[in-house]
Amino acid sequence: MTNNNNSSIGVTLLAPNTILQSRYRIVSHLGRGGMGAVYEAIDLRLGHTVALKQALTCDEKLWKQFEHEARMMAALDHPVLPRVSDYFTEDNRAFFVMQFVDGSDLSEIIAQQPGPLPRNAVVAWADQVLDALIYLHSHDRQIIHRDIKPHNLRVTNGGRILLLDFGLAKSKGANHEENESDRSVFGYSPRYAPLEQIQDLGTTPQSDIYALGATLYHLLTGVKPPDALTRATAFITSQPNPLKPAHEINSAVGVELSEILSRAMQQNPNARYGSAREFREALRRIGRVTEPVSELAAAFAAFESTDFEDITVLAAPRVSKTSRRGAHAIAAFVILLVAFGVFCRYYPWKLPTTQETMPATVATSVMEETSGSINKAGWKNRKPGAENSDERLPRRR
Repeated sequence: MTNNNNSSIGVTLLAPNTILQSRYRIVSHLGRGGMGAVYEAIDLRLGHTVALKQALTCDEKLWKQFEHEARMMAALDHPVLPRVSDYFTEDNRAFFVMQFVDGSDLSEIIAQQPGPLPRNAVVAWADQVLDALIYLHSHDRQIIHRDIKPHNLRVTNGGRILLLDFGLAKSKGANHEENESDRSVFGYSPRYAPLEQIQDLGTTPQSDIYALGATLYHLLTGVKPPDALTRATAFITSQPNPLKPAHEINSAVGVELSEILSRAMQQNPNARYGSAREFREALRRIGRVTEPVSELAAAFAAFESTDFEDITVLAAPRVSKTSRRGAHAIAAFVILLVAFGVFCRYYPWKLPTTQETMPATVATSVMEETSGSINKAGWKNRKPGAENSDERLPRRR
């Protein structure tokens, strides 16, 4: 879809079969975010599939941020993070090339199959993401992702998870002090962003911890978490907390895991886990967090192919006179019954939903009560349209 509101070529999407740099041939458009679009492409020189990201802006300052994102990702080496291999500009457009990840992002899976995901698989994915956050937060130039949400977590066909889209990421030097070159684009996804990020009061590793906690809450309950401003408004108006404990929505979550999520989602950054490592250790204490690749792949395949509102049980094949075939048929039927029982255990048929409204402004006193480390900051008006949980609100700062 072409952006008709801007005639500049820099913000138009590419058509299939477009060739860039005499090397990359566009296959299809995979998706777009606040400032970028991603394509599947073929590297004609090496003959393999790559992902190509385009900056949907003609602003040179934002181009610099886009180049900063490419350079930052190219320096990373972690199995949960995609690799970046090239950056270039062509025809008033900026691009970078990165590893193609075959699979679906978690927002697509949730949309296709509403309801909670399997507890063990979600905790195993969380362990992998937290390992990546430990790597990012302890990097020579500390990196804060600042946009963790289901849309930016992609599950591979093998059942592994990758953390994508560093468009809002912020990096700091070894002394963790910001300078002009470290400035990042302001933006957030309301349902998953912490209060300090929404109010543009500065982000820390605890901001990523909140976002991951909110993401896990959504995956484990099937219910989008209320945004931080809605929770703050409820607090100052003496209304019930709109963030219901996860185990009250889905009993399979359990009280211990529910309490871990609640701590990760505390409004006050100082009340959250002190580090991604501490968060990961808390999850590991409640039980097994590693799943065999086959189990994770099976969980992913189930969400790809099964409609839990209308489960179809396949009939067993006819048994021939050969006893060996009969034994195989009986085994297959038993496996189907066991799989059906597992699905019934992990996927409740119906879940309650929540309806929240997004306030336009919030009083200063909320920050004094809920965010001890930033209690001197003033409140700002919210950006219109922030009620869309998947929409980021970017601007240069």
